[in-house]
Amino acid sequence: MPPTESSTFELERHSVRYVHTVPESGRLLPSASQWNSIALDFNLTPKSSTAYESIPSQYSKSFDYNLVITDRKHFFTFIFASVSIILAIIAALLLVHFLVLPHKHKHQETSALLSTAIKDALTFYDAQKSGKYPRNSPVTFRGDSGLQDGSPVKTNLSGGFYDSGNNIKFTFTTAYTMTLLSWSAIEYQSKYATMDQLDHVRDIIKWGSDYLLKVFILPNTTAATNLTLYSQVGSTISDNGEPNDLSCWKRPEDMDYARPVSTCDGSASDLGGEIVAALSAASIVFKEDADYSAKLVKAAESLYEAVTREDPEKQGTYTMVDACGKQARSIYNSFSYKDELAWGGTWLFLATENRTYLEYATETFKSAKKNETNSDKGIFDWNNKLDAIAVLLTGIRFFHDPGFIEDALRLSSNSTDSLMCSFLSDKHFSRTQGGLIILKPDNEPLLQHAATASFLSKLYSDYLDHLKMPSASCETDVFSVTALRHFARSQINYILGQNPMKMSYLVGYGDKFPVQVHHRSASIPWNNRSYSCDDGKGWLNSKEPNPQVLLGAMVGGPDLHDNFKDERSNQWFTEPNIASNAGLVAALIALQDPPNNNSHDIKNSLWRWT
Repeated sequence: MPPTESSTFELERHSVRYVHTVPESGRLLPSASQWNSIALDFNLTPKSSTAYESIPSQYSKSFDYNLVITDRKHFFTFIFASVSIILAIIAALLLVHFLVLPHKHKHQETSALLSTAIKDALTFYDAQKSGKYPRNSPVTFRGDSGLQDGSPVKTNLSGGFYDSGNNIKFTFTTAYTMTLLSWSAIEYQSKYATMDQLDHVRDIIKWGSDYLLKVFILPNTTAATNLTLYSQVGSTISDNGEPNDLSCWKRPEDMDYARPVSTCDGSASDLGGEIVAALSAASIVFKEDADYSAKLVKAAESLYEAVTREDPEKQGTYTMVDACGKQARSIYNSFSYKDELAWGGTWLFLATENRTYLEYATETFKSAKKNETNSDKGIFDWNNKLDAIAVLLTGIRFFHDPGFIEDALRLSSNSTDSLMCSFLSDKHFSRTQGGLIILKPDNEPLLQHAATASFLSKLYSDYLDHLKMPSASCETDVFSVTALRHFARSQINYILGQNPMKMSYLVGYGDKFPVQVHHRSASIPWNNRSYSCDDGKGWLNSKEPNPQVLLGAMVGGPDLHDNFKDERSNQWFTEPNIASNAGLVAALIALQDPPNNNSHDIKNSLWRWT
């Protein structure tokens, strides 16, 4: 009778040998254990001609075996495990190749794109310069303008920046712009330097600071005269139909109409406080230029003293007095002044380390917070600095440790945490369908506030990251550093083109951007011809793209439904201004991550000076 299948396996079972591998030698060696080996018929592989006895080894000598499979279950388990391991290794390699490496490449690409956006956004300020125009400017369609500014008050007020698409210079927004640009240059100095834009931003800040030194005359104590502040050069109101900076569409180089100057006294507390903040912050930017820095600090301290010693009953906003701010009232109406006084005091403390300024700032901030309206919450712009002050004071609490006012600084920390929660939660602010946060929906362009919200959230995330804090909390929620950075990035991505219109709202950036920007210099040909006001109306109402690209200008942006009208005559959508651009620059530089510098460099930040 022929042997059965079971008896065959029974006979073979007694002659089986098990083996195990030794990776270091690359050989197969006998094993006494069934559990750490697998029985295979190695007749499938060629016999080695090498005599193993001749190879020194710490392991047992090897012998040739005729091996057969005795347990198919173990065999298939071995095959399955081996194939799985090989496939897992291949999958891991593919994952690295297609996900990790492209992510690294994408990060580098994003960093390069942000660098371009930052350079462009700074170039916008070159296009806004007034006065003796620098010959080395990257903007070629500008020249000397406003050289006689200040003549009505017999003061040299040449220089500074035109505010937007018109030819008016507002001291209030100029000072705010210089403060914010200086803040970004102090916190992220190394980033500006890495992309070779530190000298560029410093040039812009100095151009503005030099002008701000001209716009106030300190009281002469011997003659007991009042403080004089110049709030505006240029006119928004026509007298007897005469052309002015709003009614006439004319390049600043061709201005031939009157340029009145608006004059204020010490009651313009907000204006004085903002100038103090700007000069103080700029003094830190130019710390290495000892003489210029000292000049700025001295001017800031003198102005601060003049503004704060004013009778509290007379303190107020610059737009409440006709001679001072009537012309600005319809464009930059100021609703409070305590935030500017606290803002100026905080920056003056950081510039001088004089704790008296910090005491005044924290007390004023506390008073201002009590009067804050719901419509002001979440807003950081030329008119409201409370949220920015809270972040700045929180930084002082984190890195300066002035324990003598710990209770006051705790208020700022709580305010900052609440602010961050509000940015991240839909319970506080709604968003457009495309994801743009709506901080002030009442007939104001949305992008300016989204940009400053992006800056504050990214900056605060850097503070937390430096303290090794992955998260923080407000009264109702917990938020992470990652969430703050995601929010900050989302708002800037929207501005740069990731929106339903597929439109970059930064002029000259990307493949699609506004071409009918509401701007006199950009919309009138630069061809050595002077155009009249009537000629200008033709360019204003033209449907053709601007003959000059206003590189780096952030326009007003879309409406609440993500819609945008690229119409020069519709300035709500298409007009840029220096204050909004400052928020964009600050957010861009905060989000920029140069190679080998992925976190906030505290050593090169504001806090290295304190």
